[in-house]
Amino acid sequence: MSKSVLMTGSNGFIGRACIKVFEQHEMSDLTLLNRTFNQKHEYFQIISDLETLSDETININVDIAIHLAGLAHKSNQLLEKYRDVNTSATLKLARVLACKGMKRFIFVSSIGVNGSSTKAPFNEQSVPDPHSDYALSKYEAEEGLKILAQELDFELIIVRPTLVYSSDAPGNFGALVRLVTKLPFLPFGRTKNLRSFISVDNLANFLFVCTTHSKAAGETFLISDGEDVSTKEFINSISEGLGCKLIQLPIPINIMRFVAKFLGKGKLVEQLFDDLQVDSSKARNLLGWNPPETLTQAMKKLRK
Repeated sequence: MSKSVLMTGSNGFIGRACIKVFEQHEMSDLTLLNRTFNQKHEYFQIISDLETLSDETININVDIAIHLAGLAHKSNQLLEKYRDVNTSATLKLARVLACKGMKRFIFVSSIGVNGSSTKAPFNEQSVPDPHSDYALSKYEAEEGLKILAQELDFELIIVRPTLVYSSDAPGNFGALVRLVTKLPFLPFGRTKNLRSFISVDNLANFLFVCTTHSKAAGETFLISDGEDVSTKEFINSISEGLGCKLIQLPIPINIMRFVAKFLGKGKLVEQLFDDLQVDSSKARNLLGWNPPETLTQAMKKLRK
């Protein structure tokens, strides 16, 4: 018997990838919850923002929820606003869906819950250390959902992805793609840091596994492609995927750190030069999951 699935945030780039995976597996009992109607989808759609959601908003039974929607990380956003959307509205959604028969809630959180850099790879036993207001709001949602899962008797699955990349990804990855397409030279020739990433299709595939695998229930997963690369290697992969010629200049890291901090770009320094690795072996060992595509394969899609 097929399960009914409700997905929030399906208009985003992760949501669009998830829908493709559902279609590949011929799962048609899917409901989309978004702020705006999407004419491209034939699925049943519920139009509502999370903050005003109520019992009356959802008039169907739901077995599984995949919660992607939320307020994205922005430098000028207030903590209270993050908490309104990413914490309070998430908990309200879980309460409403539990009343509609929901048995499993898959919450897409953030690796930022663990911190902004690593000396040793993060794993599921690492002590949380949210490094931003955005990450704090996600962590508080995780903790609130754990309490609700016990009170309302549903299975909670928490997924903390690393930076998600794809041809239509916004944010930092989109900025890197624009740099590669516009500049023939970049100053990362000496970077030797190690960072974990995940392609949007690998993440979508993992989220689908979480809807069906019995052993996923009640678990937290740190998820990545399983390939750790330097900033230099990652940008070179973007260049190769786009078919662009790129020369990486060997600028000393200390000089770039000094210039960036002088310009007030300290957070950017962390993202470009520090390590951020995760150990995603739990997903492979417990669920038997393997990423369907490699970094190279994923980057080739940038040309499409």
